[in-house]
Amino acid sequence: MSKLKVVLAGIVTVSVGLLLAACGNNNASTAEKNTLNLSTTAPLDTIDISKSTGFGQTGNVFESFYRLGKNGKPTAGLAKSGSVSKDGKTWTFKLRDAKWSNGDQITAQDFVYSWRRSLNPKTASPYSYLFSGVKNADAVAKGKMKPSAVGISAPNKQTVVVKLNRPIAYFKVLMAYPLFGPQSEKVVNKYGKKYATKAQYQVYSGPFKIKGWNGTNDTWSFVKNNDYWDKKVVKLDKINYQVVKSNNTGYQMYQQGKLDLTPLSSEQVKNLKSNKDFTQYPYSLVRFLLYNFKDKNAVNRKALNNKNIRLALSLSIDRDIVTKKVLGNGSTLPTGFVATDLAKNPTNGKDFAKEQAVKNTVDYNPTLAKKYWKQGLKEIGEKNITFNILASNDESDSDQLTQYLQSQWTKELRGIKVNITNVPEKSSDSRAQEGNFDIYLSHWGGDFNDPMTFMQIPMTGTSYNYGKWSDSNYDNLVKRAGNQDANDPATRWNDLVSAAKIVNKNQAITPIYQQTTAYLQKPRVHGLIHNTAGTQWSYKYAYVK
Repeated sequence: MSKLKVVLAGIVTVSVGLLLAACGNNNASTAEKNTLNLSTTAPLDTIDISKSTGFGQTGNVFESFYRLGKNGKPTAGLAKSGSVSKDGKTWTFKLRDAKWSNGDQITAQDFVYSWRRSLNPKTASPYSYLFSGVKNADAVAKGKMKPSAVGISAPNKQTVVVKLNRPIAYFKVLMAYPLFGPQSEKVVNKYGKKYATKAQYQVYSGPFKIKGWNGTNDTWSFVKNNDYWDKKVVKLDKINYQVVKSNNTGYQMYQQGKLDLTPLSSEQVKNLKSNKDFTQYPYSLVRFLLYNFKDKNAVNRKALNNKNIRLALSLSIDRDIVTKKVLGNGSTLPTGFVATDLAKNPTNGKDFAKEQAVKNTVDYNPTLAKKYWKQGLKEIGEKNITFNILASNDESDSDQLTQYLQSQWTKELRGIKVNITNVPEKSSDSRAQEGNFDIYLSHWGGDFNDPMTFMQIPMTGTSYNYGKWSDSNYDNLVKRAGNQDANDPATRWNDLVSAAKIVNKNQAITPIYQQTTAYLQKPRVHGLIHNTAGTQWSYKYAYVK
């Protein structure tokens, strides 16, 4: 799921008045047989897999070597088998007999073409960095080598060989991400500039295909793809999508039987959590604060580079109040900057989130916060500091969170003044990339079920390390996990835990909460697969009755 542009669904504040309607009306008379009716907060922005920034929805129309099944585990996709060499650097995939939605055969060359297209700088794929570790992928993405140099080949129509620079422990689960799926060169060339600009200018490899999407409209459908290799297990004939920008409107449509699933705002959760249709779906999205270690303001640069000041800011936040009162939507407390329920220790099954925890870093401890604050101010020779919090007002919780932080820090920390800049996401993201901020209210959603999807954020020199924090010990541990320890699961895990503890101990990134979205879901809906990372929703096995 995408990264810093993830839509925080279900956190829109609404008036309570409309919640007084009866909650028991299921009015399924308007529901079509074998049809699922869903809402989304924004129009579908692209159906070009090279240009997409997330596949939570379109993972149902595109497929890679594997698909994500329950609990984030890779299951059968376009590959009937996959094997890896002893050194972990060569993967060989044998493709099953599968077709595109236009009836053409899906071949190994379709994968080769797709990867080369996504890595070609002319395509400007926002997720090209996920290919890092594939032979020559980084150099191709930077324009230093031709796309043909990337480490993927097709020795015959049914075989794909991928060469890696180093073993990648999570490679199999990564290969379930639709970004790594095939594209038809024939179709891309046929439609040229029109390719993927409308539903009919694309072909589909997954259980469904898109109908009625023209690039800007607020309604479209997924219909069963009768050319899909596993069509016999697909029970739904159709999935209708409707853009619904207000949780109030979504609730009303749900009551009228026009939606089978609708996200709830914090106000709605308070009123509806005892409703029999109430359910919650967690996601590996962590909301956090990034500090600018290269701040253009000299005083603030000193302050934000001071560990005691960062700890004071973190320990002043009552995350229990944030999740239960400020948001009230079921979101949970973080243990560090890596999400809970993302990955388990290969040796003992313990959650990475528990193992990364460092005492007295994300707890609410105003006494200790005041002590650190006083000490930090003394160390930098200042008595008063003014910080500006940058946030995106496209995210519906930004107002609530920034106002809470302003109020809480001012109450707990003497000598602090907090200003807020809440601007549209394009502007906030641009300012953050340019280093034009003190503290940035940001977030990250996992793309795959491995700690590495979060560990890349604070690495020195990465484009999404907006605050420019740098620690050689952290970098070395993460690199070791990806290189010499990559084929030793237990040692690799320990490397990553040790690295995460460095970030958490220093509060280089301050987590605030992990997202859980509450929904009303019709009892007629069955077989949904929801994952906490990557392709969030799978409807392959869904049905209504």
